[in-house]
Amino acid sequence: MEHDTRIPRSRRPVAVEDDQTDDESSYSISPPPVTPGGIALSDSEKAEAIADSLETQFQPVTDSSVPAVEMVDVALRSYILTPASDHKLINPYKVHEAIRGLKVSKAPDPNGFPNRALKHLPQRVVSFLAQIFNAVLRTHHFPQVWEHVRVISILKPEKDPALLSSYRPINFLDTIIKLFEKSY
Repeated sequence: MEHDTRIPRSRRPVAVEDDQTDDESSYSISPPPVTPGGIALSDSEKAEAIADSLETQFQPVTDSSVPAVEMVDVALRSYILTPASDHKLINPYKVHEAIRGLKVSKAPDPNGFPNRALKHLPQRVVSFLAQIFNAVLRTHHFPQVWEHVRVISILKPEKDPALLSSYRPINFLDTIIKLFEKSY
């Protein structure tokens, strides 16, 4: 795809992958999103517009009459009040099984690490991962770097690409976080 080099990169239309085909080279140009403040042209304006749109679409549930909210609150209080030594520890076999369950056809995690590579880790690294996971459980400290999620927007089929509501978010978590959850 040729870009007009006279247009600054931040002002060019965004290339959006076409969901209708499996061909990785199939991209279409979408117009800049329209926001209440006008047209978002720069990358930062587009990112802010998408963030605002997602924030309005996904509001946290704070109503305590919703059963799921109370269940989560009780589980969190219980976890925080539980002495660290009382947690069920993760053994390397559970980590190995979680790795075996990873699909190699999935996209690499935000760090670019593909699942196929994880499937070839030596046993000593799998054991080391189990030690890291157990340290998280014992200390009740979730590493801050694991809290980062890469979010991309995918255009919904047959929707107006200029409207932010026409996109659905896709979250990319680090594979290590997925392994931690599946191992526990």
